[in-house]
Amino acid sequence: MRITDIKPFPVWVGTRNQMLVKVETDEGIYGWGESGLSSREMGVKGIVEHYREFLIGKDPMARGALWQEMYRSQYFEGGRTLTAAISAIDIALYDIVGKKLGVPVYELLGGKQRNYVPTFATGGGNSPEEMIDVAQRMTAEGFDCFRLHRDYEPESEGSYEPREAIANAAEGLIKAREVLGLRPVIGYDFHHRLSVAETASFCQMMPNHTLDFLEEPIRDETPEAYEALRTMTNMPFALGEEFASKWQFLPYIEKGLANYIRVDICNVGGITEAMKVVGWSEAHYIDLMPHNPLGPICVAATAHMGMAAANFSWLEIRESAGEDNGFYSEEVFPVQPDIVSGKVTVLDKPGLGVEVDEESLTEPFRYSEMPHLKRKDGSHTNW
Repeated sequence: MRITDIKPFPVWVGTRNQMLVKVETDEGIYGWGESGLSSREMGVKGIVEHYREFLIGKDPMARGALWQEMYRSQYFEGGRTLTAAISAIDIALYDIVGKKLGVPVYELLGGKQRNYVPTFATGGGNSPEEMIDVAQRMTAEGFDCFRLHRDYEPESEGSYEPREAIANAAEGLIKAREVLGLRPVIGYDFHHRLSVAETASFCQMMPNHTLDFLEEPIRDETPEAYEALRTMTNMPFALGEEFASKWQFLPYIEKGLANYIRVDICNVGGITEAMKVVGWSEAHYIDLMPHNPLGPICVAATAHMGMAAANFSWLEIRESAGEDNGFYSEEVFPVQPDIVSGKVTVLDKPGLGVEVDEESLTEPFRYSEMPHLKRKDGSHTNW
């Protein structure tokens, strides 16, 4: 079996772009993958087209060797755009191999360790009362773990003041925990918008067991910053959704800086690279809480990994509190994993168990940017 074509599809699905990739073979077997470098999909498309030129004619069964060739075939190794492209191709190759052998992808990863993949939801509100209402709704729907956000209302659109945001969040979370009790697992995500000092202040505002995990409070470029922060708080950290290789995860795992690993299978380098992070994490008794903000292909690939991983906690999912964003369009994805509140069940079909109606990929790529945030003084800050 040989690869005959690799087709990138940067298309609009629901309320955002999705970066899909189809790998075709001379036996008529094809695989689908997805890339997760949101808002920079056209950059990924260009890298996929570069890789296409030397991957045509290669054996898709040799996915480990092809991963190494893609990663090491340029002078400048790595980088998020490269590994985002590798991710989509690698996932598609696993889809092909599963179909060729007639087994679900999780069988290629060691076999099933659970019957379904537990999931966590995300919700919030403009006030503590709204946060509590949303949390109670998510609990009633079947979620025992969720991120509970306090919506931040700045004086002007596009601004973000960390000190105001952490005070609002702390107020809402403290009141929510008092009402919700001890059972729900509650987390909060700052999207790496804070400094070390700001994060420490936020953690100091939290009574014990207000939060079960704090996600991405500061930027990841300097592990030493997280080492300093670790000495200031005992709050568990969930880290890694923006990491683009096993090497980027290494200090956070080896130094005990992360308590949950937020590996993103569509950015880290696909299933091949993600499973290496899974093994390292298990060796350090760190559970997985994968980043999963995309469409059914990402859901399926990550769920297969979750089915086969011993050290798994929850998979991020978008279906919560009645949310309907069109990411999981049944017109575009007529066959996809079964998603219900609190769990994902992968289909016991060969490969990923996802089918894409290629003729429905008709909405062209739309230029779309995440907010460019500024503080009140006009200086730029992280989205």
